[in-house]
Amino acid sequence: MSSAYYDANYLFKLLCLELGSNEVRAHAATTRFICTAAHGRAEFASAAFRKVREGAATPDHCRLALAQMRADAATGNLQFLPLTDAVFDRLETVYSSAPAGVYLRAADAIHLATAAENGFAEIYSNDKHLLAAATLFGLEGVNVI
Repeated sequence: MSSAYYDANYLFKLLCLELGSNEVRAHAATTRFICTAAHGRAEFASAAFRKVREGAATPDHCRLALAQMRADAATGNLQFLPLTDAVFDRLETVYSSAPAGVYLRAADAIHLATAAENGFAEIYSNDKHLLAAATLFGLEGVNVI
């Protein structure tokens, strides 16, 4: 496998030790690089800060996690994909035709549309709502945890 698309949940598990990190890291070791949507940077920073707020990490841990994310991006091991008009067109098309009962949050839809528009067949996450909506974007949702 040359690359894989991870949502921010998986990206956080890849770079910060928590439940599920071992499985995500094992999967990542089978890829050349990891991709995520550009807004994943904000989601990652938010998750790191949430750990500080909850008392599960220190501000130094947060800074180290963000530094590791930036270092991985600088080496190309982590690639942030742009949010293009095509991504938003796909997202809007899916929202306009999705069944009324689908639970599809905006951030998840951006991840799904970004993965689909960039030619991925699969998206990796442990978010049940994102995984359930993956087929609407022509993707297979995969959870390795």
